[in-house]
Amino acid sequence: MIRRLLAAVTSAAIAATLVAAAPAAADAATAPEDPVRAAEYWLTDYGVEKAWETTRGAGAKIAVIDTGIGRGPVEFDGAVAGGTDVSGAGSPDGRTPVGAVDADHGSWVASLAAGRGTGPATGMVGVAPEAQLLSVSVAFGSSAKRPFADQIAEAIRWSVDNGADVINMSLTTNVPDWPESWDDAFLYAFDHDVVIVVAAGNRGSGTTRVGAPATIPGVLTVGGVDRAGEASVDASTQGITIGVSAPSEELVGVSADSTLVSWDGTSGAAPIVAGIAALVRAAHPELDAANVINRIIKTARPAAGAKDVPDVLYGYGLVDAAAAVTASVPSVTANPMGSLEDWVRLYRRAPVAALPEEPAPVVEVPALPDADQATRVTSPLLPDRNTVLYGTLPLLLATATAILVALGVTAAVRRIRLASRAPSR
Repeated sequence: MIRRLLAAVTSAAIAATLVAAAPAAADAATAPEDPVRAAEYWLTDYGVEKAWETTRGAGAKIAVIDTGIGRGPVEFDGAVAGGTDVSGAGSPDGRTPVGAVDADHGSWVASLAAGRGTGPATGMVGVAPEAQLLSVSVAFGSSAKRPFADQIAEAIRWSVDNGADVINMSLTTNVPDWPESWDDAFLYAFDHDVVIVVAAGNRGSGTTRVGAPATIPGVLTVGGVDRAGEASVDASTQGITIGVSAPSEELVGVSADSTLVSWDGTSGAAPIVAGIAALVRAAHPELDAANVINRIIKTARPAAGAKDVPDVLYGYGLVDAAAAVTASVPSVTANPMGSLEDWVRLYRRAPVAALPEEPAPVVEVPALPDADQATRVTSPLLPDRNTVLYGTLPLLLATATAILVALGVTAAVRRIRLASRAPSR
């Protein structure tokens, strides 16, 4: 899953760079542009400041399902309308960052979506600076006390029930499949007309292709580009579910302790697009989620490196906030990013009702014939009754008779011999 996506420099280094870039000024009228605002190149390059001429997102609500939005930064004063923790490791209001490594991630994401800045023209400002935020803290890896799948399902339902118009999910599982429990949770959001914006993932973090939830039909998956508008090598990935692309390199974010950082990743591209979705919802409250998404993808600028539309690297192109808010776009009747309901019907096995148990038929079996009387099994080496009666006994009698006769004959012969030997007179 995507967690921390720092690349480039530390927070202290970028703060020093930004301050050094601003020469001294005698008064505010002659002061140069704030270095933090100057670093937010996407505000100008992607039509955000132009869109602000129509709306700054007032009335829209963005749920940030992440590691929690810090309480300290002034950039979040008045921005967070509510929150919760679904990880079992944070605070009930979702404002205590969770995770040993990723604790600041949720604050970085939230500042890009709807940061308030530190003044009218200073400090980190989000794409929809008048939209409200919902902080839903989740935990990744060893810091999680609950299964990740259960956290996400609960986070989505809570966000919907608490009025989210847009849900931002800057995370991935790095596998294309998702648990069945997510079917109901995402369908619950879609049935309640919520736009879900998801990060595509980053090659630098091991995501070679988009993984869930970016593979779920109906979500708006965001790929990342560098400052020149070319697909980022490390801070993005590829996949047929990518809807649009937004900046994912040289981003600015506010940490939970108010420190400014520079970071890379589609975790930052997603909240830029979530902020644009909030601008569209504020400017066009009559539009349902499908048409909000449709306006964003249909007004995207073609990417120079794209080979197809949609493209596996860029989707429909580079997002354009001003066009998404003001352009004339024909309405649609279905979500252009697909239907999860249709997918579930095709690929999930439908539950089968148990059949009532029927009594087994009674089969009458005819009575068996009486069994033959068992005969005693004897050894073939021992004589049986017939052998003794008709063989052994006669043989013994004949043998005894023969012996007696032989003895008589022998005796007679002996007497004759004795008689013949008597002396003559």
